[in-house]
Amino acid sequence: MSDPVAHRIAALAVLPVFFKLDGKRVVLAGGGEPSLWKAELLSAAGAHVEVFAESFAQGFRELAASPPNGRLVLKDRRWTPEDLRSAALAVGALGDDTEAAEFASAARAAGVPVNVVDRPAFCDFQFGAIVNRSPLVVGISTDGAAPVFGQAIRSLIEGLLPESFKSWAEAARTLRRDSDRFGDTMEKKRRFWQRFTDFAIRHADRGPTPADLDQLMGEVAVEDRGHPVVIIEIGPGGAEGLTLGAVRTLRGADHIFFDEDVPAAVTEFARREARRYPVGAGAQDAQAVVDDIVAASAQGGRVVRIRMRVALEAGREADEAGILRAAGLSVVVLPPGFAP
Repeated sequence: MSDPVAHRIAALAVLPVFFKLDGKRVVLAGGGEPSLWKAELLSAAGAHVEVFAESFAQGFRELAASPPNGRLVLKDRRWTPEDLRSAALAVGALGDDTEAAEFASAARAAGVPVNVVDRPAFCDFQFGAIVNRSPLVVGISTDGAAPVFGQAIRSLIEGLLPESFKSWAEAARTLRRDSDRFGDTMEKKRRFWQRFTDFAIRHADRGPTPADLDQLMGEVAVEDRGHPVVIIEIGPGGAEGLTLGAVRTLRGADHIFFDEDVPAAVTEFARREARRYPVGAGAQDAQAVVDDIVAASAQGGRVVRIRMRVALEAGREADEAGILRAAGLSVVVLPPGFAP
């Protein structure tokens, strides 16, 4: 079987990461309105926020008296380089370029990641738009190119993620403490979480009930043998033409064989851990591809074959599916959802 060689992810302008700030000290310089929002955001993440400013905008005193989470302490003075020592993060909301440069330089000298609001040149990290269904949190970044566009995307995602997902994510965190009950292998555990996720999405109109969780925990994990090979055909619509069933199939796949001209946006629906096998045009005949698929299926995982429907040669669909069936495998063909 050929080794996977395709890149699993395209180039990124920034690396999306999530800081755990519960109980950690964060230095915030500046007492204006932009600083007030950052203080509330950092406090909501559980940080111990120290705000340094010679004056504070309206709302700071009230926020310090009743933060959403963590702690908030107001320091009625200008920050100093010593204040940055041992901080987890440093954030500056400063109106003066000279002071902003000094703050960023002092933070880096102390080994502290720094963000200076509205000054990308001084930033080691950025604050993106946020969709809050904590513990499910979605961050959105345009790398500073189009903040308004990022906010619009946030509004779109908020409409797609019901409030009930917060409860499902909380239930998942509780269930994870009993992960040994999901099976004795990582594969069995992953199958449990796939069932949990499918169940949550089907019942997105409400949160989980004790009966739901009992049902999920009571399901017997079975070995992933005998799953059909799924052939997903891609039409002119590309990734936008995928059906929900095709997307779910990709997310559960262990081995993915795909034509080299399949859009990258299609394969990105798959798990990063899934093994990918590009099939070059003209490089392998139907039997050679089928041999590799049969070998992958024998390993016990879910196998998906992705093909460009518009590029299929006459009779190719019958050849691959037919040979797979002749080899004793079950085959399901998923056509494109639509063609724009």
